[in-house]
This record gives sequence, structure tokens and C-alpha cells, in this order.
Amino acid sequence: MQIDMKQPILDKNDQLAAQLRKRFADNHVFVLDLLASPGSGKTSTILATIEALRDEFNIAVIEGDIASNVDAEKIKAQGIAAVQINTGGACHLESNMISRAIDVLDLERLDLIIVENVGNLVCPTDFDLGENAKVMILSVPEGDDKPLKYPGVFQAAKVVILNKVDTMPVFNFDREAFDASVRQLNPQAPIFPIAATKGEGVEEWATWLAEQIRAIQ
Repeated sequence: MQIDMKQPILDKNDQLAAQLRKRFADNHVFVLDLLASPGSGKTSTILATIEALRDEFNIAVIEGDIASNVDAEKIKAQGIAAVQINTGGACHLESNMISRAIDVLDLERLDLIIVENVGNLVCPTDFDLGENAKVMILSVPEGDDKPLKYPGVFQAAKVVILNKVDTMPVFNFDREAFDASVRQLNPQAPIFPIAATKGEGVEEWATWLAEQIRAIQ
């Protein structure tokens, strides 16, 4: 006899995610769920995005990590509200975690919530957090073959960010092959090449995001 525990867990998660989505919509808050491997530059991308949009929008960040609050402190140092979630070993965030996190945020004053999910290219794709968009961040040092190895996360993403493009010559990254692989998996997803720590390419990504936020206000 085989007992499938995954579907009941996902069903419960999805029910709460639907409630979260309505709550966000009622308050006109746009929510991003950032998916990436450890070291891909999630936090640096968040900081660059904040810098580009903070004059127009009120932003908060939910940081998901197995342990520590290092990234949340980096966000707070920029004067941005940040809530730390430590999963204690779980490889992804779930909607019940997000529900508890937003209880300490003033949704009526926010325009954008950025969720930094746990660094993982598998588990987070299955869990709806009530977000408007999942965003896949890949860094050039990880290699241009990642869409072939982890197709699910690229298929789930509404947007793909290619980070650390300034290192492309060093790592012999095949941009054409990468783009073709992404297009095969997800033809609708725009690809934004950036170097977050240097601010390169961030303006185009931020412009796209600003348009999404304005559309729900």
C-alpha cells in the first residue's frame, strides 16, 4: 500500500496561498518569489532592485533561510522592512510561513513584497506562496546548462534573471545556448541580464517590475 503525502500537503498549502493572494490583491501589493541556488546573487539582486525602485514604491522583504539572519540585516541596513524566516532545515518556504511573516508587516502601506526563498532549484517550485510572479535567478558561474538540468524551476518562472553577466568571458558561458534552452521551456518569460553588484542591466528589470506594480494599483 502506497500513501501519497505530497498532495495533501500541497492542497493545504494552496488553500492558504489563495487566501494570501486575495489579501495581497485587496491591499494592492505585488509579491515576488525569488528562486535560485545559494550564491547566485539573490540578496544582491534584491538590494539593486530596492535601490532602483525605492523612490516610487514602498518595499518590504521576507528572507527565507535554513538558519541565520545575515541577509535580513543587510536589507534592514538599507532602511527597508525585512522579516526573517528560518526553516530549520526545510528546503523551501510554504504559505503558512508567509502568512505569519506578513502579520508583522503593514500591508496597507506597501506596494511590493520581495520573498527570497531558500536557495534550492527543486523544492520551491511546488509551493504557491500567493505571489504574483516567481522569478528565477541564475548566475553565470553556475553554467549555461542549468535549464536542461532543472527544467521545472524555469518552467515555473514568470521572469528569468541572468546575474553576474560581467563574468561571462571568464566562465565561457554560452548565452545563445542558455537563451534557447529557456525559450524552449518557457517561451513567454523575459530574460534580464544583469550584474547586480555593479548595477548593470538593473534598470531594464526594474522598469518591467514597476510596470507590474502600477498595473495592480
